Amino acid sequence: MKKTIAATVLACALGSGILPPPAAHAARQPADCGSLRGLRLPASVIGLPTRGGEVRAADTISPSGSGAMDSGSSRSGSSATGAYCRVEAVIHPVDPTAPDITLRVALPRQWNKKSMMFGGGGYDGTVPDVTGNVPFGPVGHPRPLARGYATYAGDSGHQAAPDFTPTPSLDGSFGLNDEAVRNFAGDALKKTHDAARHIIRTHYGTAPAHTYFAGGSSGGREGLAVAQRWPTDFDGVIAAYPAWNAASLNLFFGYEAQLLSRPGAFLDPAEQALLHRAVIKSCDGDDGLRDGVISHEAGCRFQPRTLRCPDGKDARDTGSCLSHRQIRAVEALSSPLRWKYRLASGERGYPGFPFLSGADMSTPLLGMGTRAPGHPMPKDSGYGVQFWDQWVRYFVTRDPAHDALAVDPRRPGPWQQRISRLSALQDVNDPDLRRFAEAGGKLLLLHGTADELVSHRSTVEYFRRVQARMGARATAAFARLYLIPGANHVNVDASFAASHDSLSALESWTEDGKAPVRPVVTDSIPGHDARTRPLCAYPSWPKYRGHGDPASAHSFTCHSTPPQT
Repeated sequence: MKKTIAATVLACALGSGILPPPAAHAARQPADCGSLRGLRLPASVIGLPTRGGEVRAADTISPSGSGAMDSGSSRSGSSATGAYCRVEAVIHPVDPTAPDITLRVALPRQWNKKSMMFGGGGYDGTVPDVTGNVPFGPVGHPRPLARGYATYAGDSGHQAAPDFTPTPSLDGSFGLNDEAVRNFAGDALKKTHDAARHIIRTHYGTAPAHTYFAGGSSGGREGLAVAQRWPTDFDGVIAAYPAWNAASLNLFFGYEAQLLSRPGAFLDPAEQALLHRAVIKSCDGDDGLRDGVISHEAGCRFQPRTLRCPDGKDARDTGSCLSHRQIRAVEALSSPLRWKYRLASGERGYPGFPFLSGADMSTPLLGMGTRAPGHPMPKDSGYGVQFWDQWVRYFVTRDPAHDALAVDPRRPGPWQQRISRLSALQDVNDPDLRRFAEAGGKLLLLHGTADELVSHRSTVEYFRRVQARMGARATAAFARLYLIPGANHVNVDASFAASHDSLSALESWTEDGKAPVRPVVTDSIPGHDARTRPLCAYPSWPKYRGHGDPASAHSFTCHSTPPQT
């Protein structure tokens, strides 16, 4: 009773102006957007060496999107974005010959006192869409900016050349500059984060209460980089299909380029599609339901020799069978690659791709492409072999005219030492995440088991290393790995286009201590009736109960199978 009376007296005193409001309630209105123009970003506020930077533009962006309302309204559509201040800034390198880091910050008028940093993709080179969504983000739900997040992202420290449109993420020419390489490898993440935090604090008068990171592919690697290198900077990380062992993946891409460049080894689009259909037909029902999705990828053992042409000869232009050389190439790409030399990162191989257990190598650009690798590398060859071509020419040999097919990733000869040094920069492979966990950090790892560009087997390998280093129970207290059957890289022409509200799950875990319980993932492909599946924590996978609605997650269980050693 005394507490109630005291609270009433205090409330009256505050309302009458007798007492000033407590500091915790003294939030002020955000600064005018235009006042941020010219704001200096002192080198002292950035945790790695730079020459500082400045804000070059700051403009108010009006509400937009379906159902968009002004910031004072409680209504919003799923694609609505309220008014915000868009800030363009640069950070100057120590080396004056290196490119700037370009970053963008979106400051919503109605701020929820949280921030979200987006990761990039490929070789980066452009600023990700700060109005966009997290990887595998939920269709029909407001995106982070629309939810009130201050969002930001950078180009990782270089700008892609215009002639790489529409695939700027394939421009590796910045690899000729050492500082640009270090920025891309991870340094730009810290610099961008610290500069954006300074802008956010200047605008709102306070730092974010919670800070999150979300990225896929190279952006997933970046998510693991911030958790490993700057464990107190982010409260939660969403790392989707992370290319964490980037140098090792590049070496596998080089192996792929050499295999598919051999006479008669390349599969044309019709043959790629033939193989994918045969794999699905062979393994689709292993989970108790034929639905076009292989739920237990590790249990699929398709034998490509069943597609062998008569006498093993190439039957070009028919798409009805595979030659002996094509079968050998596919089997090699679906198997682990090991090298006998030492890398500074400690990595010894790459686990191969699930081309014989669900991945579709015919997806546009991200798969095998429509033409075999060569020199010069065709623009319609696969993304991975083009990525290798750029890496060899600009990062490894630093000779733009070099023939990437002349470098053997298994026996790199004079380039072995350079590749080793690059691995120390690019392989983000430290499994000791104790400092991140002790700081309260939470990690969600998501990967589709049909990924054709970054193997989910590699993500499993990293997660198992974390478990081995920290213990399974300690790992479960802060990290989850979810493998999504049928989902491929960035949901392009997938058998199951995953849609999941991982951000809300991460918020609940980080801010309220509520770990994910029986999460559900939705298929966003039109015509699939928004079918749902349980999002099963590794090593379990969704298995049909044998009864119930096959489009409902309730008709499935998360079945546990001992992980392979």
